[in-house]
Amino acid sequence: MDQGGKAKKSPEYVKVSLASAISLGLVRGRMYRGAVNRCVNLLVHYPEGCSANCAYCGLAKKRPGTYEEKSFIHVDWPIYSMEEVIHAIRGAPGYVMRSCISMITNGKCRADTKEMVRRLRMDTSLPVSVLVAPTVLRGGDLLELKECGADKVGIAIDLATRELFEKYRGKGVSGPHRWERYWEVLEEALKVFGHPHVGAHLMVGMGETEQEMIRLMDRLHSMGVMNHLFSFFAEEGSSLAKKSQPPWPAYLRIQLARYLIEEGMSRYADMSFDGEGRVVDFGLSGPDLSQIIESGRPFMTTGCLGPDGQVACNRPFGNCLPDERQWNYPYPLNDQEIALVQGQIFAYQ
Repeated sequence: MDQGGKAKKSPEYVKVSLASAISLGLVRGRMYRGAVNRCVNLLVHYPEGCSANCAYCGLAKKRPGTYEEKSFIHVDWPIYSMEEVIHAIRGAPGYVMRSCISMITNGKCRADTKEMVRRLRMDTSLPVSVLVAPTVLRGGDLLELKECGADKVGIAIDLATRELFEKYRGKGVSGPHRWERYWEVLEEALKVFGHPHVGAHLMVGMGETEQEMIRLMDRLHSMGVMNHLFSFFAEEGSSLAKKSQPPWPAYLRIQLARYLIEEGMSRYADMSFDGEGRVVDFGLSGPDLSQIIESGRPFMTTGCLGPDGQVACNRPFGNCLPDERQWNYPYPLNDQEIALVQGQIFAYQ
């Protein structure tokens, strides 16, 4: 509740990721290896929360706890007024390059997200992305978001196949999401925002093969959609709380494939896979491939870019606990980390 006794809710209030709150000076703290969060990650907030029930999501309707209590991507998201957030952004360190609002599956989001985008663009100098909720969007919403000031949108397809989507986001969990609707919104977003301003969130480790995920990334790339990779990382209290992360070598191989596809160095059709769907040939010569791996770039977080052309949405430790072995590195890899990758990427378990 705010001081007037009213419930804190958007558009007047917003949840802020813990890493963003640290970067903005709203919370005291520091991160492993001096990592910094280059994007102000914001989450639309209502006391009743999200009406969806995605099996892996911390905000799932049937996960125990109130919406204010629920973690998301393993961390707390403290609530602040938009005034506090805007004031903090104005005084943010120079490495903060973008803000991003994540919608939830709640019909109020449509109007409130537009108002929040408008305020961020009017009152701060940062470009604004929106992770949209296709299930609640209506005709014209994407165009209105752009007119309010958003320059990029993301769509969390997450699952590599229609069957997995239905199992974990749709009918399999009594959820409202439909595979077809997500692709409709993706195509509409391309018409409104254009390449390279539309991104798809993809989650590795939900039962897909490497081949299925790489085929999907290739399809999205050919459409003009940027691929933003995540690893499954179980939320405590969720229906998948006991499910393990994907094998690290498999995730590294998918990251490498994404990099090669998006850099125009290879394509799905050039790659080869074994009987279990594991990529065994990336369609590139050995020396060239080794040089790319040694650079470490394929294994860094992928997300919306900032005005400097570098990834702004680098989500420090959003996929795993801080350690030398990261599922998404939020900073350039050092020699020891590159050696770890080189020793594991071709380990087929």
